[in-house]
Amino acid sequence: MLDFCRRTFGTKTKATKAGHPKSKAAGKVTQTPRPAAGASLLPQVQRLSRDQHAISRKDISPNALKVLYRLKDAGFDAYLVGGCIRDLLLGIKPKDFDVVTNAKPEQVKQVFRNCRLIGRRFRLAHVVFGREVIEVATFRGHHSGSEDEDDTAPKLKTASLSDHGQILRDNVYGTIEEDAERRDFTINALYYSVNDFSVYDFANGIPAIAERKIELIGDPETRYREDPVRILRAIRFATKLNMHIAPATAAPIPQLAVMLKNIPPPRLFDELVKLLLAGKAFDNFMLMRDTRVLKQLLPQLDKLLKQEPEGKAFQLATKALQNTDARVDADKPVTPAFIFAALLWYPVELRSQTLVTDGLSEIDAMNIAMTEVLDDIQRTIAIPKRFTLAMRDIWALQSRLTKRAGRRAFKLLEQPKFRGAFDFLQLRAEAEGGSLIELAQWWERFQFADEPDRLQLINQLGKDGIDKGPRRRRTYKRKPTAGQ
Repeated sequence: MLDFCRRTFGTKTKATKAGHPKSKAAGKVTQTPRPAAGASLLPQVQRLSRDQHAISRKDISPNALKVLYRLKDAGFDAYLVGGCIRDLLLGIKPKDFDVVTNAKPEQVKQVFRNCRLIGRRFRLAHVVFGREVIEVATFRGHHSGSEDEDDTAPKLKTASLSDHGQILRDNVYGTIEEDAERRDFTINALYYSVNDFSVYDFANGIPAIAERKIELIGDPETRYREDPVRILRAIRFATKLNMHIAPATAAPIPQLAVMLKNIPPPRLFDELVKLLLAGKAFDNFMLMRDTRVLKQLLPQLDKLLKQEPEGKAFQLATKALQNTDARVDADKPVTPAFIFAALLWYPVELRSQTLVTDGLSEIDAMNIAMTEVLDDIQRTIAIPKRFTLAMRDIWALQSRLTKRAGRRAFKLLEQPKFRGAFDFLQLRAEAEGGSLIELAQWWERFQFADEPDRLQLINQLGKDGIDKGPRRRRTYKRKPTAGQ
């Protein structure tokens, strides 16, 4: 017990014997002594013993427990940390389980054969159990570098900050209290120990959960500057957990949202996908719009929304996001390609119309508009090519869906991306109304009709659905006659 107290609180002071509190009333916590640590950002640590919380090992991944016990048997401290503890306390099934330890990544690799080390900015160990990966991180320390070990490579021993205060590299190791201080939100500074099955709350995370409050640890502006992605995480946690962002945490977001441009585009894409494909896309979109975050992520769309706050661009975006949320709730497949196609359709259409006015053909104008808009967005959000190709197909098929005469409708029906293009057409019809409603209804009937009925639908079009563009006359060269 003495060794446990020393390891837990990072002090060499004589530990007192820990025991269960006399009162076992629900919600009451035990005050655990905390060592003097200078100007700490944290309040006094709270310890919830096994009978004071509802977390059971039955609710924890067996593989995560294997990692905890094996690290313990190897002489290291190990805890479940962060979101998994928060979700278990909220009665939510965690998506994954993260472990934190005083073992260095190289030492973790020595303990587990099924381990690989990843990351440069944050050095992590991934312990692989088939499809499940348990992420193991070493206690983070402060940026002084004084706690670095001699056996750590020099390039990994120091933290690196940009001129804006953003952390570029961070492999400084420390104690559990320093690690808690480095966590982003109070509800994530929660640690579960298999030594005594207690939960340790270093930042008043338990009261924050009770108050449904998302609150940063430390000065919000400093923490956002360290990692601007915390802005997106605050929005995602607020909607996911049905909480509100604390006023002090929310206040700097509109001003500091511009720092998201300093985030590598691939990482920003991953974070945006989490916001849009987790079943809370509409709520996240509205919160990003209100906090001026949308301007930094999708400036083309934000510009249109400022011109027409409730216009067709807004209608299409919200209907696509609500449709995606419904599919997630129904456990149906969703793809980022469809969402981004909806969010960027009207910037593409507007640019295409401008190019047509300048004298380009409809097809050439659309191709150029698609390329320009996608090239522009790639500088902020690195949408993978497999998604941009699908977006192009959906966009390009919109004009072809209006031309249904002859065999064209049958050929369109055979296109691999027809279903996505048709769903997109239906959303456009809901957003714009007018002739698009009739067009979407026609394709709805055509898809599920038999061959004779399909032919009848085409015959009823008359001149509708016929490409009325000018047809090029073929010119033939005269064959030269003999003697010429």
